[in-house]
Amino acid sequence: MRIGVPKETWPGELRTALVPANAKKLIHSGFEIVAETGLGMGSGFSDDAYTDAGVTIQSDRQAILADSDVILRVRKPDASEISGLRRGVIHISFLDPFNERSLVDSLAASGVTAISMEMIPRSTRAQKMDALSSQANLAGYVTVIQAAYHSVKAFPMMMTPSGTIRPCRVFVIGVGVAGLQAIATAKRLGARVEAFDTRPVTAEQVRSLGAKFVEIDLGEVGQTEQGYAKALTAEQIALQKEGQKKVIAESDVVITTAQLFGRPAPVIVTRDMIEAMQPGSVVVDMAVETGGNVEGSVLDAVTEIGGVKVIGQGNLPSQVSRNASDMYSNNLLNLIEEFYDSESKQLVLDPEDEIIQAAVITRDGEIVNETIRNLNK
Repeated sequence: MRIGVPKETWPGELRTALVPANAKKLIHSGFEIVAETGLGMGSGFSDDAYTDAGVTIQSDRQAILADSDVILRVRKPDASEISGLRRGVIHISFLDPFNERSLVDSLAASGVTAISMEMIPRSTRAQKMDALSSQANLAGYVTVIQAAYHSVKAFPMMMTPSGTIRPCRVFVIGVGVAGLQAIATAKRLGARVEAFDTRPVTAEQVRSLGAKFVEIDLGEVGQTEQGYAKALTAEQIALQKEGQKKVIAESDVVITTAQLFGRPAPVIVTRDMIEAMQPGSVVVDMAVETGGNVEGSVLDAVTEIGGVKVIGQGNLPSQVSRNASDMYSNNLLNLIEEFYDSESKQLVLDPEDEIIQAAVITRDGEIVNETIRNLNK
């Protein structure tokens, strides 16, 4: 099978879907790999590194797309490129299928077998393929580094001849993969960290990292089978906001990571909460790409509200593109190896397999994922 890897064209995207080390493993397994010129430059991988691994480098992007049996990407394909794909090609990338119905329809109409990396289930078996988690982990780290850069305060406590510097107070809202990494990173930098999540089961995880879990009684809450937080009622959101107010006002840094899978992010930090913070404080809205948790945050911009910096940087994993590419490439490698039949030298995507059922969106000219198929019904 021929794997084609086009260079990412999304503005500001520095990640790559396949790193040289993993390309070498796939070639050893029997794949042929063709990559576009400059594929890994944004992540520090030269074309020579790929050719040394056995990859063929080609400048003709359209030929790569047209002649490949498998396409690997980070971002969703441009709509204009879908018609140039071979019918039956297996296309693997992030697709944002909940918000890209026209793209999904085009993939189906073109006979593409489209695998959406967002839809990999959160199960023990699929953990090694879980790209959402691998990228969120790095995003949580980046939020803290950005906050430290923009903060007017040092993070750790320091004992100096001139006096004692108190540790920076960091409040993390949302304790998923990204939130836990943000907590751990802030603690490593010496900050005093508090955290809140609508799922009480996360309290133990927060405390295990040396942070304080903020208790806010929201009544009956829970999480989905996939481990995501369930949407709150309007009354519960109001209770959450009220409970957070005092903590936010006393914090030097607030990091919000609350996202609802397939839905717009909830607004949980309002302008009046920001205005109650001390000038020089920092708020990082990690959910800005899906609508934002913070009132007044702007995608890919740093705004100022009452002397408080509000950071709305999108595509956070791309800020550490080398590591993000390594991890995403590992996710793709594990996915391919899981379903590769070495005898027939084909990817065998069994429709009865739980991972395939969850992650394959289109196949044989149809939308086969039941959740996506029923979205507009």
